[in-house]
Amino acid sequence: MSYYLEYIVPAEQGESGYDFPVSEEHRGYTIPLNETDAEMVHVGQLPVRSEVYGAGLDEAMAAAEEILGNSKASRAELYDDPDDSLQRGSGTLVASYTAGTGWQEAAR
Repeated sequence: MSYYLEYIVPAEQGESGYDFPVSEEHRGYTIPLNETDAEMVHVGQLPVRSEVYGAGLDEAMAAAEEILGNSKASRAELYDDPDDSLQRGSGTLVASYTAGTGWQEAAR
């Protein structure tokens, strides 16, 4: 069964965020910033939606917690989304995570 983990990656302390080139010519490709003269878009944080595999909710929460342990995120939400959508908030919220507190299952 697949679940989807959503969280926000904040900017590094002392940094203002992240810059991305926007170029229709190179749409869908990653291009180093120093190799393009494309318009730059600045964002203060990065939203993430990542698929997490688990036989059940407990396994999915454990796998998601490993991902969060390697990120700068302090909060996250776990969704059951049978449509496998990449849209933020898609599916049914099954649990929320807060660093220091852990997981809280959503009321069903």
